[in-house]
Amino acid sequence: MSTAPRTPSDLLAAALRRDPAAPLVTAYDDATGERVELSATTLANWVAKTANLLQDEFDVGPGSTVAVALPVHWQTAAVLLGTWSCGAAVLDTAAEDDGRLDAADVVLAAQDRLPPLEEQDLPDLMGLSLHPLGLGMAGYAGPARDFALEVRGHGDVFTPYVPPDPSSPGLTAGGPGLTLGGLADAAGELARRLGVVPGDRVLVDEATAVEAGPVAWLLAPLAGGASLVLCRHADPAALRARAEAERVTATLGLRIEGIRELGRPV
Repeated sequence: MSTAPRTPSDLLAAALRRDPAAPLVTAYDDATGERVELSATTLANWVAKTANLLQDEFDVGPGSTVAVALPVHWQTAAVLLGTWSCGAAVLDTAAEDDGRLDAADVVLAAQDRLPPLEEQDLPDLMGLSLHPLGLGMAGYAGPARDFALEVRGHGDVFTPYVPPDPSSPGLTAGGPGLTLGGLADAAGELARRLGVVPGDRVLVDEATAVEAGPVAWLLAPLAGGASLVLCRHADPAALRARAEAERVTATLGLRIEGIRELGRPV
């Protein structure tokens, strides 16, 4: 007997049950030429390590807020899902708005966004190199703790001290916000409205994802039983060949002839 997802963690758990070994997130960066592919099992491993780090080192749990000053990236997916696994709320600042970070209990930021943050009176600060192999921050000598170096020492299985409460805050991003349960519900409803179907391979570019937010670029595809192809600094000339190589069946916010665009009538 199946039950409806109650929190974002349930969406990842469902992907693990469907096919633990199949690609779940494939990430490209056309500025660096990198390509990283994560199965559901590998992503869940990163999520568990991230959640253990947040819980054990920063006491993150229900009632906590984690600011995420990160671009659309496979490591960002792990940070978001790790935070929600702890039962905490995400303060999403992917659109480069760092003005509200002092409201968070811990801040996770891309290395290139650390210098101005170090001058603010912020809570605990961690930096991410976003290296394709998960390596640490090269050449960094500031006060931020290095996410990549610290996360690898944490366990591959996560058990929250307090189980996530679906009624607890889950996301704040310049609006009224959503609860953890509201995130799961919104993801399911958006997947239905967009027309995501099980087995879809959804291509999303960074600009669309930043504008749409994590419910659209991360949670809705998970809720619909789809996998993701994320593109940073996308080269428009490369998208058709990439879509063909990755067997993309749908796009979010992009028009590629012959491939359906989610949310648009066929």
